[in-house]
Amino acid sequence: MFAATAALALALSQTASPSPTASAQVTFAFEDAQLDPTTYNLLIREDGSGHYQSTPGPAPAPNAIDGVAGAPVARDIEVRDPLLSAFFQTARSHRLFATACDAPGSHVAFTGKKTVSYTGPDGHGECTFNWSRDQQLNQLAADLMAIAYTIDEGRRLATEHVHSRLSLDAELEALQDALKDRRALEIENISSELESIANDEAVMNRARNRARALLSGSAKH
Repeated sequence: MFAATAALALALSQTASPSPTASAQVTFAFEDAQLDPTTYNLLIREDGSGHYQSTPGPAPAPNAIDGVAGAPVARDIEVRDPLLSAFFQTARSHRLFATACDAPGSHVAFTGKKTVSYTGPDGHGECTFNWSRDQQLNQLAADLMAIAYTIDEGRRLATEHVHSRLSLDAELEALQDALKDRRALEIENISSELESIANDEAVMNRARNRARALLSGSAKH
């Protein structure tokens, strides 16, 4: 009886006093009126779960699919180590982003308004920049943008699979190149779209083979 009571007390104490990283999360917001989507948000929790949400622009953007208007996307995602750990290590080594991070007067071309924020039991912070003199922050933004690129590629592939199958081969080739250059990351998040293409006999073999190669590469990680 005593053992059971002690165990219950221990469980309650652990629930009442969560570890500093129990519910920590990093969020990333991006805005650029010249792109499709024009805005998107990524939420990444320290356990690797997360969410992506985007908003298309009011008019066709330069990178829109021919004849198909952009569409909002909202989907759950998953981020793995070592990328996951790097995000939270960067947040904690940068005062939880509670710091000035932009570089005004740097004469760097506009590449989108980027806002990174951290929230957790150990504190919170936020900073916004186009470009930072801190290369760790620039790399953080680049990696988060690469995850968002992958998720939006899933949308584009699904749309082209229905409306423009002949475009799939070029789209998948571009995705392969982006993965090599780390402009696309965490491709496991669009496995369902790739599997749908790989298994569709109405799609040209070259595109199906590219989809299979992408799936095979993601399975090795």
